[in-house]
Amino acid sequence: MGAPQEVPDARLTLISVAALLEGARAKGLPVFFTRYTAGPNSSHLGWFSPECGRPLRSCWPGVLREYGDRRGLIEGHQVVDELTPRVDEVIVDKFGYGSFHDTILEDALRAANVRQVWLVGTVTQICVEETAREGFRRGFEVVVAADGVSSFDPELHQATLKNLKSKFAIVTNSDTLLTVLERRDSVTSS
Repeated sequence: MGAPQEVPDARLTLISVAALLEGARAKGLPVFFTRYTAGPNSSHLGWFSPECGRPLRSCWPGVLREYGDRRGLIEGHQVVDELTPRVDEVIVDKFGYGSFHDTILEDALRAANVRQVWLVGTVTQICVEETAREGFRRGFEVVVAADGVSSFDPELHQATLKNLKSKFAIVTNSDTLLTVLERRDSVTSS
């Protein structure tokens, strides 16, 4: 709350995202976190996300600030407490909107023999969409949990989900994905 790039609706997705996270962990599936990271060197992202530059320095590693719904000082690109990564889970710092561009994500997914990627996060029409398209172009089956993504613009959120569903990803909800995880035991144990 009060972050330079706050997306209030993101808080509404935390229950769905946390349920998917725990479900994946319970089944021993690999979990990957990505976080938007900025720094002192300006890039084209600064044209569209001026909060990442000075004086706000949003998403800069080492820049600490207080937030209205958190205790103590926290880095702006830190994963929220409700979704804290475990020691064995990969955290990918991304310096652009897409999680694949100039990151280790594709290599990490392939090393874990992942063929299907489930996406959650924010902002639907920016980082989520770019990541879904990048994953699609790299041959991954991309699944977007509609109740696990958020936006500051409801119309763009819905339009993006509709567009992703039409050509780039399976768009479903967390309950359906949790059911898939539950069935995973019955398929592998028979």
